[in-house]
Amino acid sequence: MAFRTSRTSLTGKSVLITGAARGIGAALARKAAARGARVALVGLEPDQLARVADELGPEHLWVEADVTDPEALKAAVQRTVDTFGGLDVVVANAGIAPLTTVMTSSAHALARTIEVNLTGTMLTAHAALPEIAERKGHVLLISSAGAFTVLPGMSAYCASKAGVERFGDVLRLEVAHRGVTVASAHPTWIDTDMVRDTEAALPTFKAVRSQLPGPLGAFTSVETCAEALVENLETRGRRVFVPRSVGTVAALRQLVTGAIAEKLVMRAAATQVPQLERDIAALDGREFGTNSVGGRKGAA
Repeated sequence: MAFRTSRTSLTGKSVLITGAARGIGAALARKAAARGARVALVGLEPDQLARVADELGPEHLWVEADVTDPEALKAAVQRTVDTFGGLDVVVANAGIAPLTTVMTSSAHALARTIEVNLTGTMLTAHAALPEIAERKGHVLLISSAGAFTVLPGMSAYCASKAGVERFGDVLRLEVAHRGVTVASAHPTWIDTDMVRDTEAALPTFKAVRSQLPGPLGAFTSVETCAEALVENLETRGRRVFVPRSVGTVAALRQLVTGAIAEKLVMRAAATQVPQLERDIAALDGREFGTNSVGGRKGAA
């Protein structure tokens, strides 16, 4: 089994990050580069990707690719290998969140969320693994605290992120004998465009989030989150919790999602969900945040 206790320096390592045009992905790219890594930024916003890559310097690169397109991912990995000589770390970070409940959602928004967040993560790992295995490297999958908590309006998102956690746990068993390590990261509310878009569009969602206890309702800066993630790229532990106190919630997940907790949440939801769906109706059919290019039909 590939359990690691020592630190593996990122100096000279090559790192591919999806969803790297903004938010957590861009911040992680900056921190990895600062530690000496060569970074390939992958995503759907060429202007943003180019801007971040230029900021990092000429030894880094960017590739436009949709994580739901296996051939595009294969090409992104190949370009990274051709440029850097190999691939040591892959970070499956690309993700979206719809502004809907199941009742108010289109079939597209539900399916696209699973396609980007879960299938896209699986395809990213699949495309990168042959090269990662060559260097006994590391895979970091960005899941969420939503993998083990629930909130109205987050059905597809929570389902996708729970899937990412389980996918990572099985993948870890499959590749350990090859010297490859696998981690899943579980942030709560990070101050990103996606979270800000959601709260700006859905005032009821913002009010409910702000009332959640402890780490489940707290905001964490993108910088703090990226620092925890870049540490994982060197320590290669199996879990990253942001903030760390989320680890306690993960350990007690049956209390959070069990029958007693559900009764308490359901009582509040009886008022909150109708209010949330009125917020959704006011969006006039818009189902993803302003900055969510991955949620658009035909996005490539």
